[in-house]
Amino acid sequence: MSEELGLFEAMYNCRAMRRIEAKPVPEELLVKLVDVANQAPSGSNMQRARWIVVRDAGQRRKLAALNKVAVEAYIGPQSGRAGELPHQDAAKRQRMLESVLWQAEHMQDIPALVVPCMEFEGPVSGGEAARAGSSLWPGVQNLLLAARGLGLGAALTTLGLSDRDTAREVLGLPDHVEAYAIIPVGYPMGNFGPVTRLPVEATLHWDRWSK
Repeated sequence: MSEELGLFEAMYNCRAMRRIEAKPVPEELLVKLVDVANQAPSGSNMQRARWIVVRDAGQRRKLAALNKVAVEAYIGPQSGRAGELPHQDAAKRQRMLESVLWQAEHMQDIPALVVPCMEFEGPVSGGEAARAGSSLWPGVQNLLLAARGLGLGAALTTLGLSDRDTAREVLGLPDHVEAYAIIPVGYPMGNFGPVTRLPVEATLHWDRWSK
């Protein structure tokens, strides 16, 4: 995929690509993704976003095992996960679930797992970490769009970090660094295409909330 893909075309065609080939991604492309992510704005221009790119097979297996446990809980009968939504029928929900399950079974084979993190001056509470995410998520979106532009598949998940203590140990995080997600990255098995979203009329309000 050419890097000349238009910005708006990328945004309207940036599907979550969970089925990814085991084929390695060149290091220079992974560096490019992080470099693009770093161009995003951050609160007070503190630039505290940090990125762990996990390529080691043993490390990928450990993160994949954590993710699989969390996915099994996510799809369990007590999870409360909706079988269908007003904007997504049961068949489409099932296809999405199947891709989540595929990823859970194969995450250890995906060549790169990018873990976006924030570095603080010291340990922070969960609330403080959550608020600071506003300085990280724009970079994550930059990374996802850059991946799309480079012909790489990617999909953000937070399930693999559900067991936060074990995830911290696996990633070797000091107590002043927080991890926010796992983004598997690689060459997609499926095809890129337009995303399906609610029409803007269903989500836009002018001046105040009104129906």
